[in-house]
Amino acid sequence: MIANRERRVSSCGRVSRVWRLRRRGRGNVRTSLDPQRVAQLESVLWVSYYRREWVRFLRTALVVMRDVFGLPWVATARGSWFLLRATRRWSPSPDNDPPAARLAMERFYRLLKQHTDDQFDPAEAARLEVEWWAIHRVHQQTNASRDARALVDALAALYAYAFGVPDTAIRQAAEQRALAMRYCDQWVRAGCDPESSLIVQKRAALVRSYASLVAAVHRA
Repeated sequence: MIANRERRVSSCGRVSRVWRLRRRGRGNVRTSLDPQRVAQLESVLWVSYYRREWVRFLRTALVVMRDVFGLPWVATARGSWFLLRATRRWSPSPDNDPPAARLAMERFYRLLKQHTDDQFDPAEAARLEVEWWAIHRVHQQTNASRDARALVDALAALYAYAFGVPDTAIRQAAEQRALAMRYCDQWVRAGCDPESSLIVQKRAALVRSYASLVAAVHRA
């Protein structure tokens, strides 16, 4: 069942190093990413977030920090905590705390920068991250997801900044991620059923998004 499969992912302790990102100057990026694995992990995070299963969210974030970013254990714990703190500060609606969410994400990105040779501004990365969160929330509140241009633009801006490629090159990745959010929003409005087929559709869109992102970065 969907819930059981995703629960097994969230409790996985094996370090598979599914995504390593190394940057030797802007425009010279090498990635090795398993879109299936990363999409599955992110799907668990989304399900945990909307069902307010914070322990499960943190457990999955630990796997992401270790598997996806390949951080040492101390940094893995710190990064997971920053990610949880950012999402908890953003989560309440309408009484969330965007400045606190941005600060937590800035600390998250600063931690990543310390453990890679990436050259980016953690504050700018955090601003771009929380920007698409805000646009997505407007879509959720107004049911405006059919016109996803603003959300796609925001996602493309973050990808372009993080990976040092033109936003036109990663447009398809942004579009598929926005589609995944549309499925997720439908799932939330339907009651967050952990057995819903919308979870499968959401995860498939995430796989396509990550596959397109990898292809775009390799072409750059």
